[in-house]
Amino acid sequence: MPLDLIIIAIFLAAASGLPGLFLPRRTVWGQRIAVFMMCGSSIFGLAGVALALGVNQSRTIIFPWPAAGNSIIGIDALSAFFLVPVFLMSGLGSIYGLGYWPQLRHIRNSRKLQLFWGLLTAGMSLLVISRHAMAFLFGWEVMALAAFFLVTTEDQKDEARRAGWIYIIATHIGTLTLFGLFAMWRWATGSYDLKPVVGDAISLCVMNVLFFLSLLGFGLKAGMMPFHFWLPGAHAAAPSHISAMLSGIVLKMGIYGLVRFLSLLPDPPYMWGGLIILLGAVSGLLGVVFAIAQHDLKRLLAYHSVENVGIILMGLGLAMLGRSAGQPKWIVLGLACCLLHTWNHSLFKSLLFLSAGSVVHNVHTRNIDSLGGLAKTMPWTAAMFAIGAVAICGLPPLNGFVSELFVYMGLLGAVITNESLVSVIAVPVLAMIGALALACFVKVFGAVFLGNPRSAATANAHESPISMRIPMIVLAACCVIIGLAPVLLPPVLDGTISGWTIDSNLRALSIGDVAPLKAVSLMSILLVVLIISIAVFMRQNYRVSRCVGTWDCGYSASSSRIQYTASSFAQMIAGMFRWVLRPRTHRPRIEGLFPKPAKMYSHTDDLILDRAIMPAGRGFEKLFGWFRRFQQGITQQYLLYILITVILMMSTMIPFKEFITRLFAR
Repeated sequence: MPLDLIIIAIFLAAASGLPGLFLPRRTVWGQRIAVFMMCGSSIFGLAGVALALGVNQSRTIIFPWPAAGNSIIGIDALSAFFLVPVFLMSGLGSIYGLGYWPQLRHIRNSRKLQLFWGLLTAGMSLLVISRHAMAFLFGWEVMALAAFFLVTTEDQKDEARRAGWIYIIATHIGTLTLFGLFAMWRWATGSYDLKPVVGDAISLCVMNVLFFLSLLGFGLKAGMMPFHFWLPGAHAAAPSHISAMLSGIVLKMGIYGLVRFLSLLPDPPYMWGGLIILLGAVSGLLGVVFAIAQHDLKRLLAYHSVENVGIILMGLGLAMLGRSAGQPKWIVLGLACCLLHTWNHSLFKSLLFLSAGSVVHNVHTRNIDSLGGLAKTMPWTAAMFAIGAVAICGLPPLNGFVSELFVYMGLLGAVITNESLVSVIAVPVLAMIGALALACFVKVFGAVFLGNPRSAATANAHESPISMRIPMIVLAACCVIIGLAPVLLPPVLDGTISGWTIDSNLRALSIGDVAPLKAVSLMSILLVVLIISIAVFMRQNYRVSRCVGTWDCGYSASSSRIQYTASSFAQMIAGMFRWVLRPRTHRPRIEGLFPKPAKMYSHTDDLILDRAIMPAGRGFEKLFGWFRRFQQGITQQYLLYILITVILMMSTMIPFKEFITRLFAR
C-alpha cells in the first residue's frame, strides 16, 4: 500500500504540467490544474511515506526490463525519510507559484515551469525508491534535465543562460561519474541491483575506487566544496521557489545517494569517515565565509547551502567512523544529525528562499545594500525570515539546534575518548561555523528588514499575497514543532538508522538513549515562554515610538544613506578571511572641484569557478586557438581534409613491412 500510493504520486507529479500545454497561454486554468495535481501528488506521497515509516518494513516491486533483466523499485525507511521533503516542498512550492509566478504575468515561460516542476518531483521520487542502477540513473537524469530547464526559466537573460550551462556541465560530469561507479559495481558484484555486500566479497582496492567515485558523483550534486561551483549562480538566477527546491531538496539527492551507497559497502576503512568529516568541515567553514561577503541576497543563501551540506557531511562522517571503530553511539548520533539536518535544512532553507522571493517579488532587486525598512511594510515576510534565520544559525528553540546538538555530542565524545584526531579539528570548526552564520544573518536581517528604506521601491513595498504566505507559514510551523518537540523524532530516526548499517551488533541503541531529547524539549518550551513573557511585559509597560530614525551619529541632516550597509557591517569579518575571499574593491576616482557622482563597490569571486575553472578554460582556449585556422567554413578545405583522411586510411592497407623486408633482402 505505501509503495502504491507513492507510485500514484509520481505519475500525478509527472503529468501535472501536461494539461497546460493544451490550453491557451492567456488562461489561469493550466496553472490551477497543475497546482491541483501537485497538491494531490503531495497528499498521496506523504500518506504513502507516513505508512512506510509507521510499518518500518521494506517492500520491492519488479518490472521486466529487457535491457537489464529486472528493474526494481522499493520503499524502506531511508527512502521514505528522504521522500518527506520532496513531496512536502513540491506541493507548497506550486501553491507559492500562484502568487509569485502567475501565468498571466509570465505568459512566455509559465507553462514550461509547471511542466518541469512536476518532472523534477517525479525524477527525484523515482531515484529515491530505485533498487536498480538503471532505474536510479533514469530518475537521476530526469531530475538533472528538469532542473536545467527550471534554472533557465528566464532564458532571455544572460545570467540565467550562463547559470544553466554551468549547471548542466557540472551535473553531467557527475552523471558520467555515476556511470563509472555503477559499471564498477556491476564488475565487482555481478549485478546492477543495489543490495548490500556482505563480508570480503569486494577487495579493499575496489572498495576505495567505489568510495571515491561515489564521493565525486554525489558530492557534485550535493554542492560539497570544492564541487559547489555550479550552485551559487543557479540558485541566484532561478525563480525563488525553484531556488528553494534546488537548495532544500535537489541537493539532498546527492546526500541520499551517498548515504544509500555507503550503506551497501561492508567494513569501511577508518580513512573514509575522517575524509568525509574533513570535507564537511571545509565546506561548512568556507561556505559561511563566502556567504558573509555576498551582496546578492539569493547568492548569500546559496552559499549557506554549501555550509549546511558541510554539517550534514560531518554527521555522515561521524557515522562512518562509528562503523569503522565499532562505536554504536557515534553511528546513532552521526546519522541522526545527517538525516535530521537534511529535513531541517530543507525546511528552513526553503523558508528563507521563499521569504527572499517575497522581497524580490515586491522590490525587484536582490542587492542587499539597496534594501531596508521592509519589516514595517512586510511584517509577515520579516517574521518568516527571522524564524528561518534563527533556525539556520542553530539557535534554540528551533529545529537547527537539535540536529547540530547531535553532531556536537558525537564529535565531543570522539575527542574525549581520543579515538579520532579529525574530531579535534571538527569541533572548533563547527563552533566557528555557528558564530559566523549568526553574524551573517544579523547582517542580512538588519540590512533588509530594519532601519529606513534606502530607495523608493522599498518604501512603497507591500505584503505578498496569501498564496505566497501560506507555504512560508507551514514551513515555519515545521521548524518550530521539531525544535519544541524533538521527543517525537526517535521512532522515525531509529527505524531509518537501524536499516543503514549491515552489522546487526551496531543497531541496538536509540537516539533517545544517547541524546537528552526531553531536556531539550523542556528547555525550548521554557525559552519560548520566557520570550513571550518579556515581549508582553515590554508592550504593556513601555510605549515604543514608531516614528524614529536610525542612529544618525548626531548629524542634523540625516538620511537613509547614513545607515550601515550590509557591506560595511561585514567588512571586519571579511577582512579576517581576506586570504581566502580576496575581494576586489572598485574605488571611485574623484577629480576636480566639482566631481561627478561616483560609486564604490566590491566583488568576491567564487573560489573554484572564477579562480580555477574559468582561468583554466581561457588558458585551454588560448592554447588550442591555432586550430581555428582549419575551421573557417570553406567547403574546399573540408573536401581536402576528407581526401587526406581517405589517403591516410588507405595507406594503412599497404604492406610496408613486407615491402621493406624484400627491399633489404636484395
